[in-house]
Parts: sequence; structure tokens; C-alpha cells
Amino acid sequence: MSPAPRPAEPVDWPEGRRAAAAFTFDLDAESAVLYEHPTARHRMSVMTHQSYGPLVGVPRLLRLLERQDVRATFFVPGWTALHHPDAVRAVVAAGHEIGHHGYLHEPPTGLAPGTEAEYLDRGLDALERVAGVRPVGYRAPMWELSYHTPGLLAERGFLYDSSLMDADVPYELAVPDRDSSLVEIPVQWALDDWEQYCYLPGISGSGLIESPRKVRELWSLEFRALRAEGGCFVLTNHPFLSGRPSRAAALEELIEEVTGTGDTWVAPLADLARHVRSLDLPPRTLTPPDPDRP
Repeated sequence: MSPAPRPAEPVDWPEGRRAAAAFTFDLDAESAVLYEHPTARHRMSVMTHQSYGPLVGVPRLLRLLERQDVRATFFVPGWTALHHPDAVRAVVAAGHEIGHHGYLHEPPTGLAPGTEAEYLDRGLDALERVAGVRPVGYRAPMWELSYHTPGLLAERGFLYDSSLMDADVPYELAVPDRDSSLVEIPVQWALDDWEQYCYLPGISGSGLIESPRKVRELWSLEFRALRAEGGCFVLTNHPFLSGRPSRAAALEELIEEVTGTGDTWVAPLADLARHVRSLDLPPRTLTPPDPDRP
């Protein structure tokens, strides 16, 4: 019988900080559509909606982050790196972290381990060739981590993952059949701009596109509550969405609020993961639930 789940341990943040926060960007570009909707490559309007991210959104967001003196994490599919190398190199040149985000934005669930390993290696190779980096962090496309993904990541020397949703703070995730763990930095759907802004007819969204003012309020409320809990606020944005002018302006207001508290540690995910690793927390074991267990 598998052990009962237990909550994550509280995290002591550096220098007595009350909470932590990270601003992350999934630089999907066209790959977010092409894997599950390959025929969309013939839809010029859809493809230009996606290419807005690396062409316009990334430069705008890099200027924003520079103004706010914030280092962020950009998760990049290998396909994006090969097709938009200038945007990826600009991210690296600006001092931000590059994370792994699949090759063609393939969710690991439903993939055989060998196939998933192939996509991981293709993504690593593309990022090394284009940007000269070997990421220490991974985020599953669509946040769809499989139960065999942690083992594949550990084999390749990854430090952390940021795809799961069962805690308000990072924790050590035990890797099955290995005497090792990954730092898990949790996310949640309310802190993802895809749920607020994305509408692609026949592909994603209901047609409702929220006002940046409403989204700013939602994210601010989440940040304030997590800060009060001593938690870790992880925001996920996509340059083809939050790189649009009014949305970027709202994002900058939020960043100003977070950094303005003075007691919140704002850092890229790799820095958060290294700090958590230094705490020597006991790993948590997550196993598939058994629907037949009484």
C-alpha cells in the first residue's frame, strides 16, 4: 500500500524574508498550437498570433524586466529555440534563466517513456545549440507531468520541476527507484495568463478575454494571500499573451507591488530551487491514486 500523502514542509526564506515570488514566461510561440493541432500551420492568422510572442512580446517584456530590475525564468521548447533563435538569445543576454519546456510542446502524459526521453533530449540539444545553455529546470507543456517524468529528469541532471499543484511552497519530490529527488516549485491555473487571455477559435478558450484590470486584481489578491502564508507566488505568462501592451502594463504594476513589499524574495526559479535544496527537506513521495482501494 502506498503511503498517505502529507503536506509540504514550511520553507524558511533567505535573510528572514516573509515570502518568495517568481515571474516566469513560457516562450511557446507556434509550438503551443502545432503539436495538438498540426493543420493549424495553414492558418496564417493563428500562426501570427503565436509569433507575436517572440517577435514583439519578448522585446517588450525584456524592457519591462530591466526597468524593474527583476530576473525571470523563460521556459522554451526546443522547436521555439530553433525557429526564433534571436528571441531566445536576447533572453540569455539579458541575464534571465532558460528552462526546458519540451520540444514541440508535447504533454508527457500519454507518451511512452522512450518517446518522452527523445523529446527531452531533442529539447536539450536545441537549447544548447542555440543559446549555449543546459537548463537545470523543467516545466511540462500544459503542466501535464507524468509519473515517469521525474525519473527521466533526474537521469539528465535536472535540479527542479515546476508543473505540480499540491502546495503553496516548493518541496523535495522523491524520484521513484532512485536515491534522489527533484525540487518541485508548484504552480496553479489562476496564476496563468492562458486562462485569462487566450482565445484561438477552434483551438483554445471560450471567447471571453478578460480585462487586464481584472487579471491584475486576481493576481494581486493571490500574491497578498500567499505572502501572508509565507508561500511562494509563481506567475506564468506567455509572451504572445502578456506581451500585448495593456497586459504588459498591468503586469508591470503587479511587479512593482511585489517588489515594493520589501519582504518578498523575487528570484528566478533556479535560485529558489537551490535555496530549497540547501534546506535538506525530507522528500515527499507522490504515487498514482488507486481507484479500487477501499
